[in-house]
Order: sequence, then C-alpha cells, then structure tokens
Amino acid sequence: MNRVRAILPFGQRVWLDNLSRELIASGELARLLADDGIAGVTSNPAIFYKAIANDARYRDDLARLKGDASLSAEARYEALVVPDIQAACDLLAPLYRETAGADGYVSLEVSPHLAHDEAGTLAAARRLWAELARPNAMIKIPATPAGIRAFEVLTREGVNVNITLLFSLAQVDAVWDAYIAGLKARHADGAPLGHVKAVASFFLSRVDSLLDPLLPAELQGKVAVALSKAAYARYHERFNGEEFAQLKAAGARAQYLLWASTGTKNKAYSDVLYVESLIGDETVNTIPDATLAAFRDHGVAAATLATGMDDAFVVLQGASDAGVDLAATGDQLQADGLKLFDEAFDALLALTA
Repeated sequence: MNRVRAILPFGQRVWLDNLSRELIASGELARLLADDGIAGVTSNPAIFYKAIANDARYRDDLARLKGDASLSAEARYEALVVPDIQAACDLLAPLYRETAGADGYVSLEVSPHLAHDEAGTLAAARRLWAELARPNAMIKIPATPAGIRAFEVLTREGVNVNITLLFSLAQVDAVWDAYIAGLKARHADGAPLGHVKAVASFFLSRVDSLLDPLLPAELQGKVAVALSKAAYARYHERFNGEEFAQLKAAGARAQYLLWASTGTKNKAYSDVLYVESLIGDETVNTIPDATLAAFRDHGVAAATLATGMDDAFVVLQGASDAGVDLAATGDQLQADGLKLFDEAFDALLALTA
C-alpha cells in the first residue's frame, strides 16, 4: 500500500499544504487524491505568492486585473485565487459528498492584517465565504483574541473555519470554548449543526526551533510532539465526554486538531518526525510537498498519537523545570507567526499592485 494512504486506517486524514493552478490543471492534485488519499487542501499567502510568481497560468489574468485601476492589490489577489479555491473544492466535492461532509475541504485565509480586528475579520470571512459559494470551503483565521471572537460568531452563522497559529494548550482551549459557544448559540437559534466544520491548526516545528536552545539535550526535539499529545488528550476530554454530548446528539461535529508546520526544520531530526509521531484518530495532518514525498518514500504509518502520553507530560514538566513558560512561548510564537504572515501577504500584494 502507498505509505501515505496507509495512514487512513488509523483515522487520520492527510491534507496537502499547497495549491496552485498548475497543481490543478496538470492533474497532479487529482493524482494525489487518488494515490495518496489526500482528503483536503490548505493555502496561505506564502503558497499563493510562490504560485503567482512562478506559474505562467496567472500571467494573463494578472495583466487584465492590473488594467483595472478601480481594484486594490488585495482585490486583484482575491480575484486570482478565489477561482483556484473553487476549482479545488469542486475536485474534492465527490469526497465531501461520499463522507457526508467529514472530508474534502479547502482553506482560504483572510488577510493577516486583520488579525487584531474582529469586525474586519468577520467582514472579510463573510465576503470570502459568499464568493467561494462552496460547502466544502473553509475560511482560515488566526487564533488571536479578536480572531477567536470572530470564530465564535462565524460558527454560529454556519461558516466553516480553519483557525490557525495555535502554539499552546491555553490557545487551543480558548478556540474550543469559542467553537462550543458558537454551536450552542446556533442550536438555540434552531439552525442545523451537521454541516458546520472547523479545525484547529496546531503548529509544531516552530515550537522546537524556538525552545531547543533553551533545553537540555534530552528534551530537544520533543516538546512540540509532547504538546500535541497533551492537546489530543484534552480534545478527547472535551469532545468525547459530557461537555459535547448534547451538541453531538444534535448533529454537531467535533473540532479536530490539525497538525501544521510539519516540515522538519532541524536537519538533525527525522524528516518525517511530525508525521510519524502524531498519527491518530479524529485528527488531520496538513503536509507540505517535500515532507509528503519523504513520507511516501520511507514513512511508517502506525497509531502513535495516543501512545506515550505519560512520557509526553514528563517532557512538558521537564521544559517547565528548565524555566520555559509554555503559555508565554505560545503567545510569542503566535506573534512571530503573524509577523511572517504579514510579510508574506505584503510580498504577495506587491505582485498584484
């Protein structure tokens, strides 16, 4: 069996962390769906910068859009990529239907410049959701306090959301609080719950990159996986326990953890570290091309996520004993991530200005 597809029996879904017109038009995305069992797609400004800068299929449309002086650079960017997201959604639509909405999603991110603007995030998310007009689209929003408040409102309104840039257990809990509150409000409104889908994107490699220099050798390269396992334990408490039982009975879906930033940055570690270590039921792993190719070549699929929980908490305690404040680290990493998102978005807008 294909090594990537071998992950599926363990209940995890693999999403591709890449999108471009070439990927769609060449048939490569369709091949990945068929051969690897890819069940979703994520995008971001850095991905679309690379696509628009290097894929000649954008050239004529970009020239036409630049000829319209009434359009902002951001409006031109959206006009370029919304059709790509729609095309990917359409390609994944059969999977979405076959799985009754469990799989087959494609994410498009709101402007990172809105990260601390609740009203602006809401307006952008609603606009993009309406423009995409696909039930298997997802709007990606950063998990800042403003973004989390917007997420609660959007959940109540039935908008699918990929809430991103999560680095700490405190941030994950805040996101789940908002999701559950939004679903409760939607249920009280008498609106259906079953088609509402959300994921919580928890970032991995950046955690170890920041903390390794602060930790003794025996803890290096272990904190991100340990945090993920702790988050997964918390997921089961919240979504497979009494707290969510009434909403689940009404048709609500749990908000799965999505492992992000899964390309290994430290060359001393396995290039499939953040895939092999975190395979488990009711989760998603969004994987960039290089890591996907590495796993296809030599990855081993096994139920690893729910194992070694005691060891994970020992690692987290060891990090704390070494003076690391994991909640503060999460906030720092989120702020750093937002800065990188802003820079990528600004570079993207420079292409369409």
